[in-house]
Amino acid sequence: MSMSLLLSRLATGIKQVRANGDFALSVKKSVHNISAAIFQNMEYKVVERGSPYSQDYRVYIYDNNGPISPLHDIPLVVDANKKIFNMVVEIPRWTNAKMEITMKEILNPIKQDIKKGKPRFVANCFPHKGYIWNYGALPQTWENPEHLDDGTGCKGDNDPIDVIEIGYRVCKRGEVIPVKIIGTIALIDEGETDWKLIAINVNDPLADQINDVSDVEKHFPGLLKASVEWFKIYKIPDGKPENQFAFNGEAKNAQFALKIVDEVHKFWKSLVNKEVEANGISCVNTSIEGSEFKVTQAEAQEVVNKTPPLGAAHDIDTTVDKIYYVTHSCRCRL
Repeated sequence: MSMSLLLSRLATGIKQVRANGDFALSVKKSVHNISAAIFQNMEYKVVERGSPYSQDYRVYIYDNNGPISPLHDIPLVVDANKKIFNMVVEIPRWTNAKMEITMKEILNPIKQDIKKGKPRFVANCFPHKGYIWNYGALPQTWENPEHLDDGTGCKGDNDPIDVIEIGYRVCKRGEVIPVKIIGTIALIDEGETDWKLIAINVNDPLADQINDVSDVEKHFPGLLKASVEWFKIYKIPDGKPENQFAFNGEAKNAQFALKIVDEVHKFWKSLVNKEVEANGISCVNTSIEGSEFKVTQAEAQEVVNKTPPLGAAHDIDTTVDKIYYVTHSCRCRL
């Protein structure tokens, strides 16, 4: 969005002040609208390759110059003073396909997780349908598998830190959105620390009122309880036990969560600076100055060109729509 258009919107806000005399309210609305426009302008393009719901499907992220790594090239911080961060959406709300930033492929595209040779879909555990929030990760973060967390007593899961975004809008796969971190849940997934940050898109109408976990219950009653339940039971239909949590499943507040974000960002820096072993993680990037992993845009584009072009989506097995009724001791399905 051009500066002239932003100034035009500001002028419109000033006219509204003159029209209704409510100075504070009008200025607040004008500033909010301009801020929203600026954040919306900081977008990245999604390029799909391969056939959706197949093993060759990939989602590459582009900036204005070409393909980039969503793990390494998208800045973590949007606004340090306001504590606003970029989030990469991997899985839109209500969908089942288990998509994730792949750590070991060049440019770290988003792809569907594979289980027993087939694309993986998360089960519908009643009353939930697929993922109950927009699900994704913060760029430039890494949960170090060699770091033993004092609070959880477990090591990291070797992935970027996960985020559940609770705003009203269903996002698109690969979308990059500005979010405010309001808390975190400490999931213990198969013996590993798997932080789940709770966040809200700063452009959401309720974003100004959601600043900590206590605000979530006030404005989204039942969501925190449902989120803990979802993470606890979502693997049971696959024959696995309930997931466990540190802190008895209590959601920690924004201040606690921001310390975790700072920690995993430092772990990422140690990774790309070769201070720790990458163990197969691709650190190829197009923007980190001084990085020996940095490649040109032409080289990055060549990586994408070598993948299959976008094709027709594969059929999804109807079993993906099954509903599982899960209890602590037994389960049945419809």
